[in-house]
Amino acid sequence: MSIVATTGPEARRRELAAFLRSRRERVTPEQVGLVRGRRRRTPGLRREEVAQLSAVGVTWYTWIEQARDIQVSPQVLDALAGALLLDPAERAHLFALAGQRDPRPGTPSPAVTPAVRALLDRLEPLPAAVQNSRFDILAHNRVFGRLFRDLDALPPEDRNTLWLACTDPEFRAALTDPDLVSRLAGKLRARMAGCLAEPAWKRLVQRLEAASPEFREVWARHDVVSSENMAKVIRNPLVGPLRFEHTDLWLQPGPGPVLVTYVPLDEETRAGCARLLELVAGERAPRAGAQRRTRAAA
Repeated sequence: MSIVATTGPEARRRELAAFLRSRRERVTPEQVGLVRGRRRRTPGLRREEVAQLSAVGVTWYTWIEQARDIQVSPQVLDALAGALLLDPAERAHLFALAGQRDPRPGTPSPAVTPAVRALLDRLEPLPAAVQNSRFDILAHNRVFGRLFRDLDALPPEDRNTLWLACTDPEFRAALTDPDLVSRLAGKLRARMAGCLAEPAWKRLVQRLEAASPEFREVWARHDVVSSENMAKVIRNPLVGPLRFEHTDLWLQPGPGPVLVTYVPLDEETRAGCARLLELVAGERAPRAGAQRRTRAAA
């Protein structure tokens, strides 16, 4: 769900223009395979570069950023979302501002490239995931998907570490950190400093305040917490206690996707991760076979 202006089409066009401009300024040329050059003054991408990446005319894209009274098609919005590396929440907001239905709802974030997905798989049996700065889980490997609870059983909008810590009893039962919500809220506030006007951030805070008295209490303190690597003990419901060193590796400068890894601290945890992978793979094999039989019968 996105927060959009409701005072008329002109206000929506202005919001759309400002949103696209802010996204363009946050994407570096290197992130999309372009050469920065020596004389670049524009923060992030130039308009013509966004037009090139999305196969949209430069004039047409300029008119969108100028809030001209033009109709922007779902196909153009889809291309712009990919060119600007929008995550799912930002993509939904883009379509809402433009008053268009997303032809591909649930599209994964383009920030999670095939190479990053392959890396997640290769890290198994170590649990690993990619999150954005708001703690949305954008992608994960099979072990991470069952480390705390079955993440794949949740709708995409609920796959957020802070949301689960505040609202999901199964997720909380797997954790041994009584200060988890306080620490995550402090990290969110620190990261939000440069994103105060952005709809996805405001929507997350509003949703958490409405659902969790604990979050409302710690958020009102205005505490700020810096990111740090730390040891964690997780009570996995399938294989028992696991002990990890938790590490965040930023995949780009500034706000953006983070590779979250859990490195075992002892042999028991390494064996537990291997066992967890076996269990998850064993669960999925019959399911995949049933899906193939269903397709063949059709």
